Amino acid sequence: MNTAQCQALVATLEKRFTQNMRRHPGVDWRDVHGRLLARPDSLKALHEMERTGGEPDVVGSADDDGACRFYDCAAESPTGRRSLCYDAQALASRKLNKPQDSAVDMAAAMGIALLTEEDYRALQQFGEFDAKTSSWIATPPGIRELGGALFCDRRYGRVFVYHNGAESYYAARGFRGSVRI
Repeated sequence: MNTAQCQALVATLEKRFTQNMRRHPGVDWRDVHGRLLARPDSLKALHEMERTGGEPDVVGSADDDGACRFYDCAAESPTGRRSLCYDAQALASRKLNKPQDSAVDMAAAMGIALLTEEDYRALQQFGEFDAKTSSWIATPPGIRELGGALFCDRRYGRVFVYHNGAESYYAARGFRGSVRI
């Protein structure tokens, strides 16, 4: 990213941060800004989150060491990260109609982590996300070893966790990620 792109991204993040203060009580933008400038690799990850429709924002309070976490806060699963199976193993197992990528591999290439179930539920405390879409989440190894993967959505005022074959993919299912800065 060049300097102008970095400045534009930081300005977008600051605007979103100030418009959504309830997502990050007690967190000061100056602290976040300082951490962003000290970690240019994190700016690349946030740029990818933004570019693919994630609308990243700080969620929750800062850790004891001052670190904060950016989550995808788009109302629906990010548009640039849909129609993906769960991981590379699932992608390789498909014989026909393979999706372009997998959620796990795309997240790794972006430098972000898939939300865990705990992360997903924490995010839902700050709004209603995935009312029309669903998002793959980090799946425990025992479930994945059996061929499954987990995804979440919000329906009827509740957060639901479901399972599906890891090789499945749908136009309305993507993934949400996070990056710790």
